[in-house]
Amino acid sequence: MKFRIDEYANLDSFIHRWNPQSKLIGLGILMFAFANVQQLWLVPPMLLVTLTLYTISKLPLSFLGDRLQYPGLFILGVVGLLPFISGQTVLWSWGPLIIRQEGSLAVLLIASRFLAIFTTGVVLLGTCSFITLIKAMRSLGLSPILADMLLISYRYIFELSHQLQMMKRATILRGFQPHQFSRRNLQIYAALAGSLLIRSYQQSEQVYKAMQLRGYGIPDKTHKPWEFLTDLPSAIALGISLILATLFVTLSTIST
Repeated sequence: MKFRIDEYANLDSFIHRWNPQSKLIGLGILMFAFANVQQLWLVPPMLLVTLTLYTISKLPLSFLGDRLQYPGLFILGVVGLLPFISGQTVLWSWGPLIIRQEGSLAVLLIASRFLAIFTTGVVLLGTCSFITLIKAMRSLGLSPILADMLLISYRYIFELSHQLQMMKRATILRGFQPHQFSRRNLQIYAALAGSLLIRSYQQSEQVYKAMQLRGYGIPDKTHKPWEFLTDLPSAIALGISLILATLFVTLSTIST
């Protein structure tokens, strides 16, 4: 299932063995550094670092491709018109259709940054279990309420997906043709979405009441926070990540 981001969390690679806390800090700062890249000449080094990370993680390419599909289409829809409407230098024209250099370069930069950030995020989320990642966030200061919300949301994504598939299957058995674009189909999709929202709201109330009956919300004085522990290889990997992030930010600032 595409929703399951940690299905390869049990692989054996250095990224998998990297301490979750230092991995979260290192890769998180590296993603912020990628977002700061403004020059095209920094794109090849950025993509090289991203490719190296993904290769070391031993995650299959299909894992990235399945999760890149819909965000990639969204980014393409957002910036896809820039080559036609942005800039003054004409690269190619055919009648009213004109492709401009400045818009094309902007699309290349935006798409490269998106690919680098998204791939690094997949490496971060895909090389340790979701519960381990949440514990690492808690040890670094994440609010307990936000941590609980993340865990519960992730848990019930699968349940809501299962309910949606059941509802779609029931409508298909009643003659619904999901691949046709029509006003009736849009109304059916809207009804499915509304029904799913109502069901999820009712289920969230039931889950919260069940958690309260089991003592949720009562402070646990015996609970000990997860300490920040790391080993030498993880510390070295964190240092390398910080150095690379500093280089990207510095070079981007100097060039500007």
